[in-house]
Amino acid sequence: MEKAKDVVQPILMDQIDVSTAVKLPREELARQIADLLSDILLEQKIRLNMQEQRELVEMILNDMLGLGPLEALLCDDDIADIMVNGFDQIYVEKMGKLTLSDVKFRDNAHVMNICTRIVSRIGRRIDESQPLVDARLEDGSRVNIIIPPLAIDGPTISIRKFGQRQFTLDDYEAMMSCSREMAIVLRIASRCRLNILISGGTGSGKTTLLNALSQQIDLGERIVTIEDAAELQMQQPHVVRLETRPANLEGQGEITMRDLVKNSLRMRPDRIILGEVRGGEAVDMLQAMNTGHDGSLGTLHANTPREALMRLENMIMLAGVSWPSQAMKMQISSAVDLIVQISRMRDGARRITSISEVIGMEGEVITMQELFKYQFTGLDADGNMIGGWESAGLRPHFTSRAEYFGLDRALLEAV
Repeated sequence: MEKAKDVVQPILMDQIDVSTAVKLPREELARQIADLLSDILLEQKIRLNMQEQRELVEMILNDMLGLGPLEALLCDDDIADIMVNGFDQIYVEKMGKLTLSDVKFRDNAHVMNICTRIVSRIGRRIDESQPLVDARLEDGSRVNIIIPPLAIDGPTISIRKFGQRQFTLDDYEAMMSCSREMAIVLRIASRCRLNILISGGTGSGKTTLLNALSQQIDLGERIVTIEDAAELQMQQPHVVRLETRPANLEGQGEITMRDLVKNSLRMRPDRIILGEVRGGEAVDMLQAMNTGHDGSLGTLHANTPREALMRLENMIMLAGVSWPSQAMKMQISSAVDLIVQISRMRDGARRITSISEVIGMEGEVITMQELFKYQFTGLDADGNMIGGWESAGLRPHFTSRAEYFGLDRALLEAV
């Protein structure tokens, strides 16, 4: 099929007006291409049955309108991530495990063409002056692209697919990603408007968990989401979605996360949700949390709840804010209420491994208490991890907050 496509596609492109063709509905374009293709195959003495001809039309359409060889992978609901490491090496993640797919591009120029198509749809560019970019697909999937000279072996594409299914905390419980008691505590924490940080490694499921927590937000609240590449799925009707913008060719016009956080404070938000905290916006986020914008949510990269607090400190210092160490830690301890740690285990499953409260300050140390912790006990015959969640049996620090919302009894029963 690939050999036939290499022969007929250049001939087909010479016979049609591509700029006009791409404006046609997909079904109409498929019909016209199928008619032309039959004649070309006959002229070139290439014998394909009807099923093969339909597949060839679909491949050509994917090249013209979609993402070429990646379209088949994007349509596979079992695939969570797609990683292009050059034209002939495409890995996918299925059920938490990485495998090499049999899908390939023609060459690096073919990959580059797809890269350009992805970024141009959202008004961005990819070239030697801007060799790396974050973007998103039409379905909301998150894309990172890096090209030569930074990527030595050719253009590299990383796609985090947009989940069509909305996961809830009930789903996390059913999938054994958390215990029933943990799900109850997380529901109450979100309803009580606690400031919650979701911490975890790359691909651990932070954004999916953030979406699940956000479903507890009241329908009457005004939510402002801030992201580098929009992928959050809010269910509420009153949502304002903001997205950063890179600099133009002249190096001007960049809008950063920090700019958007500052602007969001003038938009009368009930809740501010940051897709990922990773820079100077941490300063403005903490100040917002400390000035009446409670109930804010965000994610960051860290391996433990304690490391998450250390990362916040590092972000504040990198932002160039000259706060004394004590003042910095006081800002963090008074702003952040709860840290939820999620991890991708070695068996591919994603589990909430810890729920920790930020209590306050003791000397120059931020004090925390862990409410729940995942304990690993072994492996079963299929290599899946065996373990369970243990409650510390401690009275949550936010019990008085839960009492204000009439949820204190349910909270104490859960822990």
